[in-house]
Amino acid sequence: MLPRPGGDERPLICTSVLKACTFVCVMHIEPPSADPPEGETAKETAGGERRTPAGSDGGRRRTRRNDPGRKTRILDATLDVIADHGVAGTTHRHIAARAGVPLGSITYHFASLTDLQAQAFARHVELQSAAFGDLFEKVGTREQFVDVLVDLVHGGPSRHRSAVLGFELHLAALRNPGLRALTQTWTEDSRTVLARFVGPDSAARLDPLLEGMIMHALLTTASQSRARTRDAIDQTLGPAGRPGS
Repeated sequence: MLPRPGGDERPLICTSVLKACTFVCVMHIEPPSADPPEGETAKETAGGERRTPAGSDGGRRRTRRNDPGRKTRILDATLDVIADHGVAGTTHRHIAARAGVPLGSITYHFASLTDLQAQAFARHVELQSAAFGDLFEKVGTREQFVDVLVDLVHGGPSRHRSAVLGFELHLAALRNPGLRALTQTWTEDSRTVLARFVGPDSAARLDPLLEGMIMHALLTTASQSRARTRDAIDQTLGPAGRPGS
């Protein structure tokens, strides 16, 4: 320290010392972290790749393994959640937890929860229409045809989920007219398959009978015998309702 000019006894700090101290202080200030706060997810590409914001990690871009099946996995998880909780109990968080993806991934791929549910139901209709057709691959007689229908009505746990989802879709379509195109498509697909064996008129009668019997099978506390189910189907088909007719 140097004495001030003019007899002022207060010490004079050398400007070079001040500059050095300022430089040292600046060098020890750590820049704020560029990582997103805890709980926030990185931005994702359409293929499911995660990217951190530009400039993080010293300008390097961190990427996550590409996940092209993520959107389909989210749709399947949505169907599982709907089957367990119903449309009314379905949330983004439930779906993200079931799919094993970040919450931000749900909102990235789908504009809204309604949009996600609609796409999930569309996937369900597509899969079930194909599965319904496969049930009749080996059918060659009327007896075999009726056997398949009886099994459909009395389907065990393996078919319980698909039946629940079907009725959830129909219930949702009552409140959301946009879903009625899906239910109509599903009905037409089912009747087309049935009509290959019994003709369009019998198929139109048989389809609502099956839907009603499946609903009662889900709700009843006293199950109906397979014999009574077979009788109801036989009466609906009538004598002309034979495969190939």
